[in-house]
Amino acid sequence: MESIISYKVEANDPRKRLDIFLSQKDPNLSRSQIKKLITEGKVEVKGKKAKAGMRLQENDLVTIKLPPPRKMELLPEPIPLKIIFEDEHLMVVDKPAGMVVHPGAGNFSGTLVNALLYHCPNLPGIGGVLRPGIVHRLDKGTSGVLVVAKDEVTHRGLAEQFKTHSAERKYIGLVFGLISPEGNITTLLGRHPLDRKKMSAKPRRGREAKTFWRTIRQFRHFSLVEFTLATGRTHQIRVHLSSLGHPILGDPVYGGRKGLNSLEPYLKQGLLNLKRQALHAYYLGITHPVTKEKLIFTSPLPADIQEVIALLERYDLSP
Repeated sequence: MESIISYKVEANDPRKRLDIFLSQKDPNLSRSQIKKLITEGKVEVKGKKAKAGMRLQENDLVTIKLPPPRKMELLPEPIPLKIIFEDEHLMVVDKPAGMVVHPGAGNFSGTLVNALLYHCPNLPGIGGVLRPGIVHRLDKGTSGVLVVAKDEVTHRGLAEQFKTHSAERKYIGLVFGLISPEGNITTLLGRHPLDRKKMSAKPRRGREAKTFWRTIRQFRHFSLVEFTLATGRTHQIRVHLSSLGHPILGDPVYGGRKGLNSLEPYLKQGLLNLKRQALHAYYLGITHPVTKEKLIFTSPLPADIQEVIALLERYDLSP
């Protein structure tokens, strides 16, 4: 059965295009979904079917007819997991780059959750139907340490640690340019006003985000940096470093590829072999919700980032 959502055009919205208006009003709808709904006549303005480029007027009523949600069934899949630690209450894994944490739009299989369901048959229902066991997440292109709860008590305890930011999270990444030896940045972080798939350090509405950094090593054109999260917002490190003018190398969303064009062909070609952002969650410190033991887990830099570092070392030695 279709569901109907309505929006009234407010005083600060007139003259906006219909498709842009909808993308800002409903961040759960992608641009392609909005385009499809408009093309299929599922979007009306003042009771009449409308086109994507229509300019809205104050007090216009925009109505969307949404199709029934697709039923998503989570299936166990025999995907290998690199397990750092496991007991009866929790498991810590080293997530590879390229793996999505939980199913969502366009990703219904091959996720960490699918692998967890195969490894832990009793996981379904813990912490939610679509994200069983998941307490925090890493972006698809980010590798590293991630903890999973295997029972409700552990899930609640871990979730509280991430909510209050008492869980310690540290990352290592490569950024463009020579960033200062250490520092921190605090901004609001929220959805980008024009592109809902991106986050922004200058949103209309957002939540406070704070990142500390410490430079480990500087190369000719790049810096190897340790990041410590004081908060844990979506894309936080990537957005913050981009806003500072030092985007994460390889980041396809926040400017981590644009700077490659100014480099020498030899270096540029080598760096293009990195197919994701050079960001790795190498350290996680938590308190075990059941035993109350302080636990620290680490993960070495994966091979693809190590290869980039080796390339930068060779380049710095060249004349």
